[in-house]
Amino acid sequence: MELGRLEYLQALVTEFQVTDSTGNERRCSLALSVSSVSSHAQPFSLTEAREQVLANLANFAYDPSNYEYLRQLQVLDLFLDMLTEDNETLVEFAIGGLCNLCLDKTNKEYILEANGVEPIINCLSSSNEETVVSAVTTLMFLTTPQSRVQTTALPVVECMLRFSLSANTRLSNLASIFLQDYCSPPQVEEARNLSKHTAVGIPLPKD
Repeated sequence: MELGRLEYLQALVTEFQVTDSTGNERRCSLALSVSSVSSHAQPFSLTEAREQVLANLANFAYDPSNYEYLRQLQVLDLFLDMLTEDNETLVEFAIGGLCNLCLDKTNKEYILEANGVEPIINCLSSSNEETVVSAVTTLMFLTTPQSRVQTTALPVVECMLRFSLSANTRLSNLASIFLQDYCSPPQVEEARNLSKHTAVGIPLPKD
């Protein structure tokens, strides 16, 4: 049973790498078998195939029993690499997968050691609400006494202040929790004072 799971995850990773390296449009059979779209009459395009496979890998990241397999298959590196993609859907699934994985101490340490905080912070500027919410949550999970200097850097705190004023209740509540639980009062005050003197900031995601 467990061997079968590893083999299946390996097949998903291979499928993603193949769709990434070939210039041809093709049907992604593995993506279809996991999703509920098995009745899809037309073949997936190359882009759709990659998105579906990455979505499936992110879904498997929900289950702690898959963590060791995902590390073994270097899926954490795959997710981190996808954060710099121009395709916003790939970024959304990648940051979602990392958000699931960083609940685990070993995964958290790996992401921090792989310099994953910076590309995650960059996701805060996305116009995609799901990407931003996952990025904020991931920064919370990644915050340790050692990493706090990165995860609560001044630009991040400024960003959270802006998000806390958003009309989007989901985002404003999450940003408020970040400011209250992960930032010191002096950090928040410094960011608030700096924000008064600049109109430049990370844009709010689209509702």
